[in-house]
Amino acid sequence: MNPIFTLADVEKIVFGDKKIALPDLPMDKVAECYDFLKQFSADKIIYGINTGFGPMAQWRIDDADLTALQYNIIRSHSTGAGEPLSDECVKAAMVARLGTFLQARSGVHPDLVKLLVEMINRDILPMIPRHGSVGASGDLVQLAHLALAMIGEGSVHYHGEWRPAAEVLKENGLEPFTIHIREGLSITNGTGVMTGVAMINQFQAEQLLDWATLAAVMMNEIAGSFDDLMAEPLNTVRRHEGQQVIAARMRMLARDSRCLQQREHQLYNGKHTEETFDHKVQPYYSLRCVPQILGPIYETLANCRRVLEEEINSACDNPIVDPETRNVYHGGNFHGDYISLEQDKVKIAMVRLVMTAERQLNYLFHDRINGILPPFLNMGKLGLNYGMQACQFTATSTTAECQTLAMPNYVHSIPNNNDNQDVVSMGTNTALFTRTVIDNAWQVMAIQYIALAQAVDCLGIAEKLAPISRQIYKQVREICPVFIEDTPFYEDLRNVEAFLRGQQLKLEC
Repeated sequence: MNPIFTLADVEKIVFGDKKIALPDLPMDKVAECYDFLKQFSADKIIYGINTGFGPMAQWRIDDADLTALQYNIIRSHSTGAGEPLSDECVKAAMVARLGTFLQARSGVHPDLVKLLVEMINRDILPMIPRHGSVGASGDLVQLAHLALAMIGEGSVHYHGEWRPAAEVLKENGLEPFTIHIREGLSITNGTGVMTGVAMINQFQAEQLLDWATLAAVMMNEIAGSFDDLMAEPLNTVRRHEGQQVIAARMRMLARDSRCLQQREHQLYNGKHTEETFDHKVQPYYSLRCVPQILGPIYETLANCRRVLEEEINSACDNPIVDPETRNVYHGGNFHGDYISLEQDKVKIAMVRLVMTAERQLNYLFHDRINGILPPFLNMGKLGLNYGMQACQFTATSTTAECQTLAMPNYVHSIPNNNDNQDVVSMGTNTALFTRTVIDNAWQVMAIQYIALAQAVDCLGIAEKLAPISRQIYKQVREICPVFIEDTPFYEDLRNVEAFLRGQQLKLEC
Protein backbone atom coordinates (compact mmCIF):
# COMPACT_ATOMS: atom_id res chain seq x y z
CA MET A 1 0.00 0.00 0.00
CA ASN A 2 1.44 3.37 -0.97
CA PRO A 3 2.02 5.91 1.82
CA ILE A 4 -1.07 8.00 2.50
CA PHE A 5 0.84 10.84 4.16
CA THR A 6 4.40 12.07 3.79
CA LEU A 7 5.99 14.34 6.36
CA ALA A 8 5.79 17.08 3.75
CA ASP A 9 2.01 16.55 3.68
CA VAL A 10 1.80 16.75 7.46
CA GLU A 11 3.83 19.96 7.51
CA LYS A 12 1.45 21.56 5.00
CA ILE A 13 -1.60 20.35 6.94
CA VAL A 14 -0.31 21.60 10.29
CA PHE A 15 1.41 24.84 9.28
CA GLY A 16 -0.10 25.62 5.88
CA ASP A 17 -3.57 25.71 4.44
CA LYS A 18 -3.62 22.17 3.04
CA LYS A 19 -6.91 20.38 3.67
CA ILE A 20 -7.41 16.63 3.70
CA ALA A 21 -9.68 15.64 0.81
CA LEU A 22 -11.99 12.84 1.90
CA PRO A 23 -12.54 11.53 -1.69
CA ASP A 24 -8.79 10.93 -1.94
CA LEU A 25 -8.77 8.60 1.05
CA PRO A 26 -9.26 4.79 0.88
CA MET A 27 -12.64 4.94 2.59
CA ASP A 28 -13.80 1.81 0.76
CA LYS A 29 -11.03 -0.15 2.48
CA VAL A 30 -11.99 1.30 5.87
CA ALA A 31 -15.61 0.25 5.28
CA GLU A 32 -14.53 -3.22 4.13
CA CYS A 33 -12.48 -3.69 7.30
CA TYR A 34 -15.37 -2.56 9.48
CA ASP A 35 -17.84 -4.86 7.73
CA PHE A 36 -15.48 -7.83 8.11
CA LEU A 37 -15.01 -7.17 11.84
CA LYS A 38 -18.75 -6.83 12.38
CA GLN A 39 -19.30 -10.26 10.86
CA PHE A 40 -16.19 -11.93 12.30
CA SER A 41 -16.71 -10.79 15.89
CA ALA A 42 -20.25 -12.11 16.22
CA ASP A 43 -19.34 -15.39 17.96
CA LYS A 44 -15.69 -15.01 18.97
CA ILE A 45 -13.73 -13.73 21.94
CA ILE A 46 -11.73 -10.71 20.77
CA TYR A 47 -9.77 -8.47 23.09
CA GLY A 48 -11.36 -5.10 23.70
CA ILE A 49 -14.63 -6.02 21.99
CA ASN A 50 -16.12 -8.47 24.45
CA THR A 51 -13.34 -8.57 27.06
CA GLY A 52 -12.08 -6.07 29.56
CA PHE A 53 -8.95 -4.03 28.88
CA GLY A 54 -5.36 -4.60 29.96
CA PRO A 55 -5.06 -6.96 32.94
CA MET A 56 -8.88 -7.14 33.01
CA ALA A 57 -8.92 -8.93 29.67
CA GLN A 58 -9.69 -12.18 31.52
CA TRP A 59 -13.21 -10.90 32.21
CA ARG A 60 -15.83 -11.43 29.55
CA ILE A 61 -18.22 -8.55 28.92
CA ASP A 62 -21.94 -9.19 28.52
CA ASP A 63 -23.44 -8.36 25.15
CA ALA A 64 -25.65 -5.71 26.77
CA ASP A 65 -22.56 -3.82 27.98
CA LEU A 66 -20.40 -3.85 24.85
CA THR A 67 -21.15 -0.25 23.87
CA ALA A 68 -20.71 0.99 27.44
CA LEU A 69 -17.32 -0.76 27.51
CA GLN A 70 -16.05 1.47 24.71
CA TYR A 71 -17.32 4.66 26.32
CA ASN A 72 -15.85 3.56 29.65
CA ILE A 73 -12.29 3.34 28.33
CA ILE A 74 -12.56 6.84 26.91
CA ARG A 75 -13.96 8.40 30.06
CA SER A 76 -11.92 6.42 32.58
CA HIS A 77 -8.64 7.10 30.79
CA SER A 78 -9.18 10.86 30.38
CA THR A 79 -6.88 11.46 33.33
CA GLY A 80 -4.15 13.62 31.80
CA ALA A 81 -2.45 16.35 33.80
CA GLY A 82 -0.30 19.38 33.16
CA GLU A 83 -0.43 22.05 30.50
CA PRO A 84 -2.26 21.27 27.24
CA LEU A 85 -0.11 20.35 24.27
CA SER A 86 0.32 23.06 21.65
CA ASP A 87 -2.12 23.31 18.76
CA GLU A 88 0.47 22.13 16.25
CA CYS A 89 1.33 19.04 18.31
CA VAL A 90 -2.35 18.15 18.75
CA LYS A 91 -3.11 18.61 15.05
CA ALA A 92 -0.09 16.50 14.06
CA ALA A 93 -1.21 13.81 16.53
CA MET A 94 -4.67 13.78 14.93
CA VAL A 95 -3.10 13.33 11.49
CA ALA A 96 -0.97 10.47 12.86
CA ARG A 97 -4.07 8.76 14.27
CA LEU A 98 -5.88 9.27 10.98
CA GLY A 99 -2.94 7.63 9.21
CA THR A 100 -3.42 4.52 11.33
CA PHE A 101 -7.16 4.29 10.65
CA LEU A 102 -6.58 4.68 6.91
CA GLN A 103 -4.47 1.51 6.87
CA ALA A 104 -7.87 -0.23 7.16
CA ARG A 105 -6.67 -2.62 9.86
CA SER A 106 -8.47 -1.12 12.87
CA GLY A 107 -12.06 -2.14 12.22
CA VAL A 108 -13.43 1.33 12.90
CA HIS A 109 -16.61 2.68 11.35
CA PRO A 110 -16.00 5.06 8.40
CA ASP A 111 -17.89 7.79 10.26
CA LEU A 112 -15.03 7.97 12.76
CA VAL A 113 -12.58 8.72 9.97
CA LYS A 114 -14.93 11.31 8.47
CA LEU A 115 -15.31 13.14 11.78
CA LEU A 116 -11.56 13.11 12.42
CA VAL A 117 -10.93 14.58 8.96
CA GLU A 118 -13.52 17.32 9.58
CA MET A 119 -11.97 18.20 12.94
CA ILE A 120 -8.49 18.43 11.41
CA ASN A 121 -9.65 20.53 8.47
CA ARG A 122 -11.62 22.90 10.72
CA ASP A 123 -8.92 23.19 13.42
CA ILE A 124 -11.16 21.75 16.13
CA LEU A 125 -8.35 20.67 18.41
CA PRO A 126 -9.05 18.60 21.54
CA MET A 127 -7.49 19.48 24.87
CA ILE A 128 -4.69 16.92 25.32
CA PRO A 129 -2.61 17.35 28.52
CA ARG A 130 1.15 16.98 28.58
CA HIS A 131 1.31 14.19 31.17
CA GLY A 132 -0.28 10.77 31.07
CA SER A 133 1.43 8.45 28.60
CA VAL A 134 3.96 5.71 29.30
CA GLY A 135 4.05 4.95 25.58
CA ALA A 136 3.27 1.25 25.91
CA SER A 137 -0.32 0.63 24.86
CA GLY A 138 0.42 3.76 22.92
CA ASP A 139 -0.73 7.05 24.35
CA LEU A 140 -3.79 5.69 26.15
CA VAL A 141 -4.45 8.64 28.43
CA GLN A 142 -3.72 11.41 25.98
CA LEU A 143 -5.55 9.78 23.09
CA ALA A 144 -8.51 9.28 25.42
CA HIS A 145 -8.76 13.08 25.54
CA LEU A 146 -8.93 13.10 21.73
CA ALA A 147 -11.65 10.47 21.86
CA LEU A 148 -13.49 12.43 24.55
CA ALA A 149 -13.85 15.41 22.24
CA MET A 150 -14.96 13.19 19.38
CA ILE A 151 -17.87 11.81 21.43
CA GLY A 152 -18.88 15.38 22.31
CA GLU A 153 -17.38 15.60 25.77
CA GLY A 154 -14.36 17.44 27.14
CA SER A 155 -13.06 20.65 25.58
CA VAL A 156 -11.40 21.82 22.38
CA HIS A 157 -9.22 24.75 21.33
CA TYR A 158 -11.09 26.51 18.55
CA HIS A 159 -10.23 29.91 17.06
CA GLY A 160 -7.96 30.63 20.02
CA GLU A 161 -10.54 29.82 22.71
CA TRP A 162 -11.17 26.83 24.96
CA ARG A 163 -14.77 25.72 24.52
CA PRO A 164 -16.95 22.66 25.18
CA ALA A 165 -16.45 20.09 22.44
CA ALA A 166 -20.18 19.46 21.97
CA GLU A 167 -20.83 23.16 21.45
CA VAL A 168 -18.12 23.53 18.79
CA LEU A 169 -19.13 20.36 16.95
CA LYS A 170 -22.75 21.56 16.81
CA GLU A 171 -21.65 25.01 15.62
CA ASN A 172 -19.85 23.28 12.73
CA GLY A 173 -22.78 21.04 11.86
CA LEU A 174 -20.98 17.93 13.11
CA GLU A 175 -22.46 15.11 15.16
CA PRO A 176 -20.48 13.56 18.02
CA PHE A 177 -19.33 10.07 17.15
CA THR A 178 -21.34 7.13 18.46
CA ILE A 179 -19.71 3.78 19.17
CA HIS A 180 -20.26 0.91 16.72
CA ILE A 181 -17.90 -1.95 17.68
CA ARG A 182 -14.46 -1.07 19.12
CA GLU A 183 -13.84 2.60 18.32
CA GLY A 184 -13.21 3.57 21.96
CA LEU A 185 -10.20 1.26 22.11
CA SER A 186 -9.12 2.04 18.55
CA ILE A 187 -8.83 5.78 19.16
CA THR A 188 -6.95 5.46 22.43
CA ASN A 189 -4.70 2.52 21.60
CA GLY A 190 -1.77 3.82 19.53
CA THR A 191 1.28 6.02 19.09
CA GLY A 192 -0.48 9.10 17.71
CA VAL A 193 0.54 11.66 20.32
CA MET A 194 4.21 10.73 20.56
CA THR A 195 4.36 10.60 16.76
CA GLY A 196 2.62 13.97 16.44
CA VAL A 197 5.03 15.67 18.84
CA ALA A 198 7.96 13.94 17.15
CA MET A 199 6.90 15.24 13.73
CA ILE A 200 6.81 18.82 15.02
CA ASN A 201 10.24 18.21 16.54
CA GLN A 202 11.48 16.92 13.20
CA PHE A 203 10.40 20.00 11.27
CA GLN A 204 12.07 22.33 13.75
CA ALA A 205 15.21 20.23 14.17
CA GLU A 206 15.81 20.23 10.41
CA GLN A 207 15.28 23.98 10.39
CA LEU A 208 17.75 24.44 13.26
CA LEU A 209 20.35 22.36 11.45
CA ASP A 210 20.10 24.69 8.45
CA TRP A 211 20.55 27.76 10.66
CA ALA A 212 23.47 26.11 12.47
CA THR A 213 25.15 25.40 9.13
CA LEU A 214 24.82 29.01 8.02
CA ALA A 215 26.01 30.23 11.42
CA ALA A 216 29.11 28.07 11.03
CA VAL A 217 29.85 29.63 7.65
CA MET A 218 29.45 33.12 9.09
CA MET A 219 31.68 32.17 12.02
CA ASN A 220 34.44 31.16 9.63
CA GLU A 221 33.92 34.30 7.57
CA ILE A 222 34.35 36.42 10.70
CA ALA A 223 37.45 34.44 11.69
CA GLY A 224 38.85 34.69 8.17
CA SER A 225 39.36 30.93 8.16
CA PHE A 226 40.98 28.99 5.36
CA ASP A 227 38.20 27.52 3.25
CA ASP A 228 39.62 24.01 2.90
CA LEU A 229 37.73 22.86 6.01
CA MET A 230 34.71 22.49 3.73
CA ALA A 231 36.62 21.32 0.62
CA GLU A 232 35.16 18.43 -1.33
CA PRO A 233 38.44 16.41 -1.58
CA LEU A 234 38.87 16.64 2.20
CA ASN A 235 35.35 15.57 3.10
CA THR A 236 34.75 12.88 0.48
CA VAL A 237 37.66 10.76 1.73
CA ARG A 238 35.71 10.24 4.94
CA ARG A 239 32.82 8.17 3.72
CA HIS A 240 29.97 9.48 5.85
CA GLU A 241 27.09 10.93 3.88
CA GLY A 242 26.19 13.52 6.53
CA GLN A 243 29.66 15.04 6.62
CA GLN A 244 29.69 15.33 2.85
CA VAL A 245 26.21 16.90 2.77
CA ILE A 246 27.10 19.50 5.41
CA ALA A 247 30.38 20.34 3.66
CA ALA A 248 28.52 20.76 0.35
CA ARG A 249 25.95 23.01 1.99
CA MET A 250 28.72 25.11 3.53
CA ARG A 251 30.40 25.49 0.14
CA MET A 252 27.10 26.59 -1.36
CA LEU A 253 26.47 29.11 1.43
CA ALA A 254 30.03 30.43 1.31
CA ARG A 255 30.03 30.99 -2.44
CA ASP A 256 31.39 34.43 -3.42
CA SER A 257 32.54 35.22 0.13
CA ARG A 258 35.51 37.59 0.23
CA CYS A 259 36.19 36.85 3.89
CA LEU A 260 37.40 33.27 3.65
CA GLN A 261 41.03 32.69 2.74
CA GLN A 262 42.65 30.16 0.44
CA ARG A 263 45.55 28.24 1.86
CA GLU A 264 47.11 28.09 -1.59
CA HIS A 265 47.42 31.89 -1.65
CA GLN A 266 48.58 32.40 1.91
CA LEU A 267 50.68 29.42 2.98
CA TYR A 268 51.53 27.50 -0.19
CA ASN A 269 52.89 30.42 -2.21
CA GLY A 270 56.64 30.37 -1.93
CA LYS A 271 59.15 30.42 0.89
CA HIS A 272 58.04 31.41 4.41
CA THR A 273 60.60 32.46 7.01
CA GLU A 274 58.24 33.43 9.85
CA GLU A 275 58.80 31.73 13.20
CA THR A 276 55.23 32.40 14.29
CA PHE A 277 52.10 33.18 12.33
CA ASP A 278 49.71 36.00 13.17
CA HIS A 279 46.78 34.19 11.57
CA LYS A 280 45.86 30.75 12.91
CA VAL A 281 47.04 27.97 10.61
CA GLN A 282 44.00 25.98 11.74
CA PRO A 283 40.97 27.42 13.57
CA TYR A 284 39.41 25.98 16.70
CA TYR A 285 37.42 22.76 16.42
CA SER A 286 34.06 24.51 16.81
CA LEU A 287 34.84 26.32 13.54
CA ARG A 288 36.98 23.80 11.67
CA CYS A 289 35.14 20.55 12.45
CA VAL A 290 31.62 21.65 11.55
CA PRO A 291 31.11 19.02 8.79
CA GLN A 292 32.26 16.33 11.21
CA ILE A 293 30.00 17.64 14.03
CA LEU A 294 26.85 18.51 12.11
CA GLY A 295 27.18 15.53 9.73
CA PRO A 296 26.04 12.95 12.30
CA ILE A 297 23.18 15.28 13.24
CA TYR A 298 22.07 15.35 9.61
CA GLU A 299 22.12 11.56 9.43
CA THR A 300 20.24 11.24 12.73
CA LEU A 301 17.48 13.51 11.45
CA ALA A 302 17.35 11.71 8.10
CA ASN A 303 16.82 8.37 9.83
CA CYS A 304 14.19 9.82 12.16
CA ARG A 305 12.31 11.24 9.17
CA ARG A 306 12.24 7.75 7.64
CA VAL A 307 10.93 6.19 10.87
CA LEU A 308 8.24 8.85 11.27
CA GLU A 309 6.97 8.40 7.72
CA GLU A 310 6.79 4.67 8.30
CA GLU A 311 4.93 5.21 11.58
CA ILE A 312 2.23 7.52 10.22
CA ASN A 313 1.56 5.00 7.46
CA SER A 314 1.32 2.03 9.81
CA ALA A 315 -1.46 0.30 11.72
CA CYS A 316 -0.43 1.19 15.27
CA ASP A 317 -3.09 -0.34 17.48
CA ASN A 318 -4.25 -3.70 18.83
CA PRO A 319 -5.75 -6.03 17.82
CA ILE A 320 -5.13 -5.83 14.07
CA VAL A 321 -8.16 -6.59 11.92
CA ASP A 322 -7.19 -8.14 8.58
CA PRO A 323 -9.96 -8.63 6.02
CA GLU A 324 -7.49 -10.18 3.55
CA THR A 325 -6.51 -13.13 5.74
CA ARG A 326 -9.96 -13.13 7.41
CA ASN A 327 -8.44 -12.99 10.87
CA VAL A 328 -7.89 -10.73 13.89
CA TYR A 329 -4.34 -10.68 15.29
CA HIS A 330 -3.40 -9.79 18.87
CA GLY A 331 -0.01 -8.19 19.43
CA GLY A 332 1.63 -4.92 20.34
CA ASN A 333 1.76 -2.54 17.36
CA PHE A 334 0.91 0.26 19.81
CA HIS A 335 4.32 0.00 21.47
CA GLY A 336 6.30 3.22 21.13
CA ASP A 337 9.90 2.01 21.06
CA TYR A 338 10.57 3.17 17.51
CA ILE A 339 9.54 6.72 18.31
CA SER A 340 11.14 6.79 21.75
CA LEU A 341 14.55 5.66 20.57
CA GLU A 342 14.56 8.04 17.60
CA GLN A 343 13.50 10.97 19.77
CA ASP A 344 16.31 10.25 22.21
CA LYS A 345 18.75 10.29 19.31
CA VAL A 346 17.29 13.55 17.97
CA LYS A 347 17.42 15.05 21.47
CA ILE A 348 21.09 14.14 21.88
CA ALA A 349 21.84 15.47 18.40
CA MET A 350 20.12 18.79 19.18
CA VAL A 351 22.07 19.08 22.45
CA ARG A 352 25.26 18.65 20.43
CA LEU A 353 24.09 21.39 18.06
CA VAL A 354 23.44 23.73 21.01
CA MET A 355 26.82 22.92 22.57
CA THR A 356 28.57 23.76 19.31
CA ALA A 357 26.69 27.05 19.05
CA GLU A 358 27.65 27.92 22.63
CA ARG A 359 31.34 27.23 21.93
CA GLN A 360 31.16 29.36 18.79
CA LEU A 361 29.64 32.14 20.88
CA ASN A 362 32.49 31.80 23.34
CA TYR A 363 34.91 32.29 20.45
CA LEU A 364 33.15 35.52 19.45
CA PHE A 365 33.03 36.87 23.01
CA HIS A 366 36.54 35.86 24.14
CA ASP A 367 38.99 38.46 22.78
CA ARG A 368 42.06 36.50 23.88
CA ILE A 369 40.87 33.53 21.85
CA ASN A 370 39.70 35.22 18.66
CA GLY A 371 42.37 37.96 18.74
CA ILE A 372 40.37 40.25 16.42
CA LEU A 373 37.24 41.30 18.33
CA PRO A 374 36.64 43.41 21.44
CA PRO A 375 35.61 41.57 24.64
CA PHE A 376 31.97 40.46 24.43
CA LEU A 377 31.68 42.36 21.12
CA ASN A 378 31.64 45.57 23.16
CA MET A 379 31.73 48.58 20.84
CA GLY A 380 31.40 51.04 23.73
CA LYS A 381 33.83 51.98 26.52
CA LEU A 382 35.43 48.91 28.07
CA GLY A 383 34.58 48.75 31.76
CA LEU A 384 31.73 51.20 31.44
CA ASN A 385 29.84 49.20 28.81
CA TYR A 386 29.38 45.43 28.74
CA GLY A 387 28.40 44.47 25.21
CA MET A 388 26.91 40.97 25.11
CA GLN A 389 28.55 39.74 28.30
CA ALA A 390 25.29 38.80 30.02
CA CYS A 391 23.93 37.14 26.88
CA GLN A 392 26.60 34.52 27.34
CA PHE A 393 25.17 33.70 30.76
CA THR A 394 21.83 32.96 29.16
CA ALA A 395 23.36 30.86 26.38
CA THR A 396 25.55 28.90 28.80
CA SER A 397 22.80 28.21 31.32
CA THR A 398 20.38 27.17 28.59
CA THR A 399 23.00 24.87 27.10
CA ALA A 400 23.60 23.36 30.54
CA GLU A 401 19.90 22.58 30.88
CA CYS A 402 20.02 20.85 27.50
CA GLN A 403 22.99 18.76 28.60
CA THR A 404 21.01 17.56 31.63
CA LEU A 405 18.07 16.65 29.38
CA ALA A 406 20.41 14.72 27.05
CA MET A 407 20.20 11.67 29.34
CA PRO A 408 18.39 8.96 27.34
CA ASN A 409 14.78 8.48 28.43
CA TYR A 410 14.20 5.37 26.32
CA VAL A 411 15.90 3.26 29.01
CA HIS A 412 13.63 4.49 31.81
CA SER A 413 10.93 1.84 31.63
CA ILE A 414 8.78 1.48 34.77
CA PRO A 415 6.33 -1.46 34.87
CA ASN A 416 2.72 -0.54 35.63
CA ASN A 417 -0.86 -1.63 34.92
CA ASN A 418 -0.59 -4.59 37.33
CA ASP A 419 2.62 -5.49 35.47
CA ASN A 420 0.65 -6.11 32.29
CA GLN A 421 2.70 -3.27 30.83
CA ASP A 422 5.98 -4.62 32.18
CA VAL A 423 8.18 -2.97 29.50
CA VAL A 424 7.14 0.50 28.33
CA SER A 425 8.68 2.97 25.89
CA MET A 426 8.09 6.35 27.57
CA GLY A 427 7.95 7.59 23.98
CA THR A 428 5.76 10.64 24.60
CA ASN A 429 7.90 11.83 27.51
CA THR A 430 10.95 11.42 25.30
CA ALA A 431 9.37 13.44 22.50
CA LEU A 432 8.39 16.18 24.95
CA PHE A 433 11.90 16.35 26.43
CA THR A 434 13.20 16.65 22.88
CA ARG A 435 10.75 19.47 22.30
CA THR A 436 12.16 21.32 25.33
CA VAL A 437 15.70 20.94 24.01
CA ILE A 438 14.61 22.26 20.61
CA ASP A 439 12.91 25.29 22.21
CA ASN A 440 16.13 25.94 24.13
CA ALA A 441 18.14 25.61 20.93
CA TRP A 442 16.12 28.40 19.30
CA GLN A 443 16.99 30.70 22.21
CA VAL A 444 20.72 30.01 21.95
CA MET A 445 20.54 30.37 18.17
CA ALA A 446 18.91 33.80 18.54
CA ILE A 447 21.79 34.94 20.76
CA GLN A 448 24.26 33.57 18.25
CA TYR A 449 22.78 35.44 15.30
CA ILE A 450 22.74 38.75 17.20
CA ALA A 451 26.38 38.09 18.11
CA LEU A 452 27.26 37.26 14.50
CA ALA A 453 25.75 40.54 13.31
CA GLN A 454 27.58 42.50 16.01
CA ALA A 455 30.87 40.81 15.13
CA VAL A 456 30.41 41.69 11.48
CA ASP A 457 29.95 45.33 12.47
CA CYS A 458 32.96 45.25 14.80
CA LEU A 459 35.10 44.21 11.83
CA GLY A 460 33.24 46.22 9.18
CA ILE A 461 33.06 43.26 6.81
CA ALA A 462 29.36 43.24 5.89
CA GLU A 463 30.01 43.85 2.20
CA LYS A 464 32.59 41.06 2.05
CA LEU A 465 30.23 38.38 3.33
CA ALA A 466 28.79 35.70 1.10
CA PRO A 467 25.45 36.84 -0.38
CA ILE A 468 23.32 34.62 1.89
CA SER A 469 25.30 35.63 4.98
CA ARG A 470 24.92 39.30 4.05
CA GLN A 471 21.18 38.92 3.51
CA ILE A 472 20.64 37.34 6.92
CA TYR A 473 22.95 39.87 8.57
CA LYS A 474 20.79 42.70 7.19
CA GLN A 475 17.56 41.03 8.30
CA VAL A 476 18.88 40.53 11.83
CA ARG A 477 20.01 44.15 11.89
CA GLU A 478 16.51 45.29 10.98
CA ILE A 479 15.35 43.60 14.17
CA CYS A 480 18.32 44.38 16.40
CA PRO A 481 20.36 47.40 15.21
CA VAL A 482 24.05 47.71 16.03
CA PHE A 483 24.50 48.65 19.69
CA ILE A 484 27.20 50.64 21.44
CA GLU A 485 25.51 51.70 24.65
CA ASP A 486 24.22 49.04 27.02
CA THR A 487 20.68 47.93 26.24
CA PRO A 488 18.22 45.27 27.43
CA PHE A 489 18.35 42.32 25.06
CA TYR A 490 15.36 40.23 26.06
CA GLU A 491 12.98 41.69 23.47
CA ASP A 492 15.62 41.50 20.74
CA LEU A 493 16.25 37.87 21.61
CA ARG A 494 12.54 37.09 21.43
CA ASN A 495 12.16 38.92 18.10
CA VAL A 496 15.22 37.33 16.49
CA GLU A 497 14.07 33.91 17.69
CA ALA A 498 10.67 34.53 16.05
CA PHE A 499 12.45 35.56 12.83
CA LEU A 500 14.58 32.40 12.78
CA ARG A 501 11.61 30.16 13.51
CA GLY A 502 9.52 31.85 10.84
CA GLN A 503 12.03 31.67 8.00
CA GLN A 504 13.20 28.40 6.46
CA LEU A 505 16.50 28.25 4.62
CA LYS A 506 15.66 24.83 3.10
CA LEU A 507 19.21 23.82 2.24
CA GLU A 508 18.76 20.90 -0.14
CA CYS A 509 22.24 20.08 -1.39
